[in-house]
Amino acid sequence: MRLRFLLWIVPIFLVACSAEKKAQKAFKLGKYQNTIDIYKKIQAKNPNAGKPNYFLAESYRLSNRVKESEAYYAKAGGKGIDKDTVQYYYAEALKANGKYAEAKEVMNKLAANAETPAMKDRAKAGADGIAYIENLETKKNYYKIKNLELINTPSSEYSPVFLNNELYFTSSRGKDRIYEATGTPFTDIYKVASRGANVDVATVAPLPAGINSESINDGCITFSPDGKTMVFAKGNNGKRKGAEDVDLYISRFRNNVWTEPVMINVNIANAWDSSPAFSPDGRTLYFASNRKGGYGGDDIYSAQMDSRGRFSKARNLGPEINTPGNELFPYMAEDMKLYFSSDGHPGYGGLDIFVVKRVNGKNSIENLGQPINSTGDDFGMFLFRPDRGFMTSNREGGKGDDDIYTFVNEDPNLKVVNYYLQGITYGKDKEEKVQILPNTKVTVLDGKGEVMQDFVTGNDGKFLFRVYENEDYTLTGTTDGYLMKRQTYTTRGRSVDPLSLKELLTTITFDTTLVLDKTETGRSFVLDNIYYNFDRAEIRPDAAVELDKLVQLLIDNPEIKIELGSHTDSVDIESYNLDLSQRRANSAVTYIIQHGIAPDRLVARGYGESKPIARNTNPDGTDNPVGRQKNRRTEFKILEIRAVPKTLETDDSFDEDKYFKTDGN
Repeated sequence: MRLRFLLWIVPIFLVACSAEKKAQKAFKLGKYQNTIDIYKKIQAKNPNAGKPNYFLAESYRLSNRVKESEAYYAKAGGKGIDKDTVQYYYAEALKANGKYAEAKEVMNKLAANAETPAMKDRAKAGADGIAYIENLETKKNYYKIKNLELINTPSSEYSPVFLNNELYFTSSRGKDRIYEATGTPFTDIYKVASRGANVDVATVAPLPAGINSESINDGCITFSPDGKTMVFAKGNNGKRKGAEDVDLYISRFRNNVWTEPVMINVNIANAWDSSPAFSPDGRTLYFASNRKGGYGGDDIYSAQMDSRGRFSKARNLGPEINTPGNELFPYMAEDMKLYFSSDGHPGYGGLDIFVVKRVNGKNSIENLGQPINSTGDDFGMFLFRPDRGFMTSNREGGKGDDDIYTFVNEDPNLKVVNYYLQGITYGKDKEEKVQILPNTKVTVLDGKGEVMQDFVTGNDGKFLFRVYENEDYTLTGTTDGYLMKRQTYTTRGRSVDPLSLKELLTTITFDTTLVLDKTETGRSFVLDNIYYNFDRAEIRPDAAVELDKLVQLLIDNPEIKIELGSHTDSVDIESYNLDLSQRRANSAVTYIIQHGIAPDRLVARGYGESKPIARNTNPDGTDNPVGRQKNRRTEFKILEIRAVPKTLETDDSFDEDKYFKTDGN
């Protein structure tokens, strides 16, 4: 486990003696095992010295050996060392060793006496987390796990990924060169033939040179659904020059070989970017990073990848998932539940595996409980069936540092229902002719208006999104030459009761269409439900709702200048109707300007009764109320289409064409 998320730390302490200088230099370079070896000799002369104990504790923690840090944090201290931080990590070490009562006591004292509000809050959360675990133990758990003994060795095996009857994993087996940060060998990526959890150990082999490298840690791999694109982590060579910590690389399978890996643009210099995982549709890459601007140590991020291998800007998944601790090893299952490991959410100690469940548009985060989790580090979840999969743990009783385990979920009520929304984009011109509209970017937003996913349609105009039960969505469509379109969709009342299903996995697909209007000067659009009180021009609340939609349309389409025209029926004299319609048009334009639209994009015009679209009276001279209602309308007409600079979301994107030759495969 020690190699999985190492951080560079710059110490703030100056020491005088030669041994301590060497230890400090090793600590600064992230060579934590060297630091431990030196400070143990220093500490042997004075076992209770605060500073050596502090650096021993920190070196064990930062090389992910939290259990071993307990005895040293208990004695850590000295000038310049933050005592509250020491106490917090001492409590975490106690918890990692299963000493929950003692850990809770330390956390409670720290919550009451810490010098900063932030540490008080963090300690209180730690104490509450222990209470959460105690309550979790009272609930029924249907998981069963088993050590995958044929694969595991005294070395480290972790991050299992299953694809096309092959199990990929990371291991430090067979490597002679030692990584000075942890005192363990460097890692490579391996694969083995496997039918589910039945592995053919005789087929274990490392991936080819170019993917694996000497004296560099290679590990944590993920594949696109078709198996032709891989992203994996590479780094930690122990040198200050060269690869900066850990980065993500991409390779494509072409002509039966993997292309030379290249770094992808989601990496940040001097940051740790690792544990990648593609979503089931291959369009989203999840990964962990300790880059600046996050919520703690390691946070989980996502980036969209298009059909050409270009990545969008990475997006932090937010404080609901990320904490002041570490969140890493994300995995999106086929049912779109996000699994990840964390030492910041309430857990048993070290890393625990959590699942994000989405219900009625809200996320809840649940600890999977024992036996999936333990006082050790538990991570690297992967499901090869909805009820079966792999994970990694360095718990007691294993064969080595990290071991791969298999698990089964025997919940009798386990039923997985996947909901999808599919549709087709169409374009409509001023003659109302409709045809399939390709190359349209369709985006689905959740009930809060936050982007969930993008899709660019092909020649067939088709798009497909994963959706959830009992939620409201907004679809947007945009392409050159057409007005950006917004359209609502809801899955409320359309879900099925999982308990009524017989199959373990069920897929339900909803259908919709998205029709975009061609951007053409002179084209007019009727605004529905823009009503005024009799003989009045003030904007009514129901009319404001519709005008708000026009405001949004103008925001979405900054290139258009419009005329807002008001029309009346033939009641009253023509001059009066002309004046009334002008006042109503002015009122509507004023409302739109007040909501942020520039005045030079708007023209108000009243047409009175001069442009009816229906008869005000029937042929026999009687009143035609339906026709009059149609004539009492408000329209907007495109007057001008301006050139507006576009901001591309993929300005900093990775373009595979820059690196890979197209061979038709």
